[in-house]
Amino acid sequence: MSNDPTEALPEPSSHGWSSVDKVVVGVAGGIIVVVCLLGVIFTQQVGDVTAAALSWVTTNLGWLFVLSATGFVVFALVLAFGRYGGIPLSREGEEAEFSTWSWVAMMFSAGMGIGLMFFGVYEPVTHLVDPPPFTGAEPESPQAASQAMAFTFFHWGLHPWAIYSVVGLALAYSTFRMGRGNLMSAPFEALFGEDRIKRRGWGKPIDILAIICTKFGSATSLGLGALQIAAGLSLLATGEFVDDPGVTLPIIVILVLTVGVVFSAASGISKGIKWLSNTNMVLSAALLTFVFVAGPALFILDLLPQGIGAYFTNLIPMSFQSAVFGGGDWLASWTIFYWAWWISWTPFVGNFIARISRGRTIREFVLGVLLVPTAVSMIWFTVFGGAGIHLQVNGVDIAGEGNEAAAFFAMLQQYPFFIGTSIVVMVLTAVFFVSGADAGSLVLGTLSTRGSERPWKPLVIVWAVLTGAVAAVLLFVGGLAALQTFTILAATPFVLIMIGLCVSLYADLRRDPMRRRRLGPVRGSAEVTGTVPFTQPVVDDESSERP
Repeated sequence: MSNDPTEALPEPSSHGWSSVDKVVVGVAGGIIVVVCLLGVIFTQQVGDVTAAALSWVTTNLGWLFVLSATGFVVFALVLAFGRYGGIPLSREGEEAEFSTWSWVAMMFSAGMGIGLMFFGVYEPVTHLVDPPPFTGAEPESPQAASQAMAFTFFHWGLHPWAIYSVVGLALAYSTFRMGRGNLMSAPFEALFGEDRIKRRGWGKPIDILAIICTKFGSATSLGLGALQIAAGLSLLATGEFVDDPGVTLPIIVILVLTVGVVFSAASGISKGIKWLSNTNMVLSAALLTFVFVAGPALFILDLLPQGIGAYFTNLIPMSFQSAVFGGGDWLASWTIFYWAWWISWTPFVGNFIARISRGRTIREFVLGVLLVPTAVSMIWFTVFGGAGIHLQVNGVDIAGEGNEAAAFFAMLQQYPFFIGTSIVVMVLTAVFFVSGADAGSLVLGTLSTRGSERPWKPLVIVWAVLTGAVAAVLLFVGGLAALQTFTILAATPFVLIMIGLCVSLYADLRRDPMRRRRLGPVRGSAEVTGTVPFTQPVVDDESSERP
């Protein structure tokens, strides 16, 4: 059996422009361009309409985000520890395509890199001085500090990575084990059949929605990164924090970094994203170590178990917290925004981690995607957020310095080598910007070339440029608020797609011959063992002897 990593994938027979799905690209690209033009021309009107739409979504559909996110955690864990955990995301005998180190680095960098830089200090400190309304904690009290870490871990821990994992798992299984195209619509062939999804065009609306959702979700992250880099540049240039830095400098940052995205996208996954991700892992570890050593190391060590304990103690109440008895504005600004942000990234991150996870078992995939990034996030927020909390409770007003993007720099300003560490933060954010946009453009290219694992490079570059343009337009329309609003609105319909992916994956797994059988007969085993491509049919000895 050949181990060629591309043999199992049905590549389009044509190349170049002829490989592009004109309907998907035309409709998705047209909608994105129209939204951007409307935002530039009718800025105030677009802002009013989207604000009203956001209010309706958070009021009427907040429960859907809350229940879905928790449901994805349960679904992922059931698959990992159940009878399907040993099934490989490949043909039998294929080994993992990337080393574990590179696998984790690429997954982590693509999944939430910029967010870690933007919210690493800002979120814990904000929850400290303005506690969530459900906690009843006094601002800047020990209880507020404990709850601040609990909610931060909640927003960056198991839930977001479970959201990524269910989509990535459905795509990896469908692509590498079932041999279907690498499209968001491909897993739905398990429910509706190949003829309807692929030939009759039922899958095109799913792929179009995935592209739109990815575009606005990734633009949000890039906008946050640009705001943070602009805040750092402004601080180094003037020596002061600026409450309202405007949008001119962040847009210039986006334009400059988009050039880097184009070069990275043109180099391909092995050369571009892998190198950038590994570089960021090293720089991140160096910055983390510096703050731990230069900062309140003992306080940080004490805060880690305290935060983890608070997180797991409150995990179930936090997972089902709704606005039925108040707190709707807080939920919309934090939890619902986060769940929507992660969901809007799932077409991109799910597709990307599926692509780099070939050869791993379902159990290895789920545990790797859930546990490793969650553990790293806990350490990250404990060190940086803990340093910020320590300064805040000891009289340094981190929360009141400038805007949201300035919190990280306000913390670093209290330690030695401020200029050097600030430059490292901006470099990290820039590389996260480039690697995230690069990976996103690659996935968009795949979605718009009928699932090609090697999409046409000019199209990938176009998507890269358009990602930067969308981020710039959203900043122009309304800054951080506009980024959050468009993220939630774009993610809302995709929740239903994710639920459908879970159902489709389960339907496929029930027919997999490598599932661990329960005692007693398995319904339909005689007729489904040969339905999974690239495996040897498994024959039940007792079944084969029956007449």
